[in-house]
Amino acid sequence: MATLAPPEQKAPPRPVRRKGVTEQQRPLWLLTPGGLLMTVVIVLPLILALWISLIDLDQYTLRRWVEAPFIGLNNYVESFSSGLLNSIWISVSFAVISTVATVPIGIAAALVTQNKYRGRGLVRAVFLIPYVLPSFVVASVWRTMLQPDGIVNAWLSKVGIDGGLWLSGPRSYWTLILVEIWAAWPFIYLMALAALQSVDHEVHEASAVDGATWWPKLRRVILPYLRGPVLLACLLATLNHINNFTLPFVLFGAPAPEDVNVMPMIVYVTSFQSLRFGLSAAMAVLSLILIAIPLFIYLRAVRLDVHDEGGRK
Repeated sequence: MATLAPPEQKAPPRPVRRKGVTEQQRPLWLLTPGGLLMTVVIVLPLILALWISLIDLDQYTLRRWVEAPFIGLNNYVESFSSGLLNSIWISVSFAVISTVATVPIGIAAALVTQNKYRGRGLVRAVFLIPYVLPSFVVASVWRTMLQPDGIVNAWLSKVGIDGGLWLSGPRSYWTLILVEIWAAWPFIYLMALAALQSVDHEVHEASAVDGATWWPKLRRVILPYLRGPVLLACLLATLNHINNFTLPFVLFGAPAPEDVNVMPMIVYVTSFQSLRFGLSAAMAVLSLILIAIPLFIYLRAVRLDVHDEGGRK
């Protein structure tokens, strides 16, 4: 009997090498235009600002700024004796208070507009009005209303309250916070509403079957879903409050009162009114470092959370 020969094993096909850009290299190649744009828009100005902060650049040396004398870290030392520490404290406290106040308002507004009811679209549109208005419009309207003979003091006088000065003196600090809260809370509202829309409908049904009342459902079901988006919203809102220049500039003018002399304002006044460009560049670099600290902490926390979830899986 003839034995059957084993079938011939075919060699695996060799990978075809394509000429030009490979699949692994293509994503990096696609990042080239964006990388060049970021280099021109962000990296080069940052390097220039660092260099300007190390030289004595003012109105007398601006014409030949390349030959301006190099003074090292003297501008950074002078920054702390020129009111920067006070501006840092005002900016940080203003940002933290504004963020803490806007979070419950935004979450409450998101809960109000989560479920369907007649007129919900109108309510959502009204809630977004402070957010869609430009900052200079908001500041101009509030500046007009808070004048000594403005509508706010007129209303307060009808109930026997002396309004006083809102745009100067110690009261200007709380004026800035109140106007910022009015303009900024819809951002928290949008982030919280987007997080609520992502909650699975089965979760609500399961809590209803278990007989959960409103408060336990809010505390144990809804708020855990809001944790990540709201924390991100808090970080972005805090950074936006610290960087807000338009609102205090239009509301109080420049130079601003001492109680609202936030970091963007002191950098602006030092640069474009005192014409101390080297000193203002040093202040700007220090402000950038201050802003990068909470951002780094948040990114570090998110990275740790991702590693923890991957380990559990």
